[in-house]
Amino acid sequence: MTQDTEKPPSWQEDIYLALTAAGVKQVAYVPDAGHAHVIRRVHADPDMRAIVLTTEEEGVATCCGAWLGGERSVLLMQSSGVGNCINMLSLIQNCRFPFLTLVTMRGEWAEFNPWQVPMSKATQGSLELMGVTVMRASQAETAGETVRAALDSTFVSGEPMAVLLSQSLIGRKQWVKN
Repeated sequence: MTQDTEKPPSWQEDIYLALTAAGVKQVAYVPDAGHAHVIRRVHADPDMRAIVLTTEEEGVATCCGAWLGGERSVLLMQSSGVGNCINMLSLIQNCRFPFLTLVTMRGEWAEFNPWQVPMSKATQGSLELMGVTVMRASQAETAGETVRAALDSTFVSGEPMAVLLSQSLIGRKQWVKN
């Protein structure tokens, strides 16, 4: 799979700027092309720590540990990883940790991989059943503001939040032969 190397859409930079403005110091992630710009920016930022995960549920624990250590954190993942986190999300509910995840959606608009579809259909409902409030960003013009609102809900109100970044927003993915 290849990712376009041109200048990223402004909504991706808006999300990074929202994280820095909110004082997020740690960003846990499983590598994902939809989050690539934010991941690169976090790695280049001396005031932020990028934490590469082997599986998404580690990110839930990482966010909790960051909070216990006095720092704000965010988990970046793809919709296919949400199912891996379900049991670990009980930690968020039982201990009342602030939690925000930004989820790039697969299995929606123009999906080429049928294996992505089932979890895509279950992502929002799974998060909501675990007590996570879900917001959706489907338009470039509102993506940054949606993330800013979720950051406030998380770190001011203590609400566990997820922002689903729609597949039409992140763009069509295609397998390309090299």
